[in-house]
Amino acid sequence: SASFNRMPVYSSKDRAPRILIIKLSSVGDILHALPTVNALKRYMNAEIDWVVQREFVDLVDCFPDVNCVIPFPRRGFLKHGGKFIRELRSHDYHIVIDLQGLMKSALIARLARAPRKIGPSFNREGAHLFYHEVAGERDLTRHAIDQNLDVLRLLNQDVSDPVFNAVFPEPNPPLSGPRPWIAMAPCSRWQSKDWPADSFAKLSEQLLKATGGTIFFMGAPGDREICANLQRSVKGNAYNLAGLHTLPESGGVLRQVDVLVANDSGPAHLGCAAGVPTVTLFGPTDENRTGPYGDQHVVIRAEEPCFPCYDRVCKRTAGGCMKTITPDRVAQAVIKVLKRAES
Repeated sequence: SASFNRMPVYSSKDRAPRILIIKLSSVGDILHALPTVNALKRYMNAEIDWVVQREFVDLVDCFPDVNCVIPFPRRGFLKHGGKFIRELRSHDYHIVIDLQGLMKSALIARLARAPRKIGPSFNREGAHLFYHEVAGERDLTRHAIDQNLDVLRLLNQDVSDPVFNAVFPEPNPPLSGPRPWIAMAPCSRWQSKDWPADSFAKLSEQLLKATGGTIFFMGAPGDREICANLQRSVKGNAYNLAGLHTLPESGGVLRQVDVLVANDSGPAHLGCAAGVPTVTLFGPTDENRTGPYGDQHVVIRAEEPCFPCYDRVCKRTAGGCMKTITPDRVAQAVIKVLKRAES
């Protein structure tokens, strides 16, 4: 790709640059872009627009650093694509930053009006052909947040203080029950990432007995039956919230709880953005790339030599590697997190 001079460091006296972010999906990937967007706002005083798939518009609306959200019609593009392109090209940007790195996101970057278009080091599908510059050296062993922050390094900006700037609505009705409030998200989009439901049930029993608190099972509408079964299986204060809240409202729930237990999934990333300490369970994926970001979080890894395989369904054993994680091990981690928060 062509090489351009690096942009100058902006100060508060300069005209605010207008920047377009392209990050279309998914929940975790969008939230991993948040520290980059916040740094662009803080250090360059940028006005930031964001292109995202329609189903995530409400989530991006929770980010105060974003001025305008442009919905991308992934479904029905033939019908709605013209309107999208007109809206996209109605703005003039100083910089377009594609943080998705796919052909479709690179084409959106190409369509946008800007003299400078930057893509990520993790780009694929030939996306780099549509950028003026690629930020950073390709290194997929680094955390996704650090790879996104390469854009700031390219623009000679500080990356020392990553911030998740998100404002989520208060849950309605409000949460209730004795403290501590423990959220559990037992489902993910990959079968191989899911810790067995009976392990979540045993963990719930242990934590209720040890803490006298309240458990909130969370998930999407499709997770409601699993969460209902978990609620029925435990004795004590437990509620099934699966399917009752939008993504932003789920962020509001997580901002109020004391700890979250989750698989490597959207709720785990949402919990990090909401500022709740998380205990995240990892099996087929690498926590160094997509794990919780920050010292307040704990990762528990499955004990299998084939890690990380990135298979959506385990090809080796029934139940996959996640079954090697014991409820006792997770319970100890959760209680340690709660005690640390109290101190």
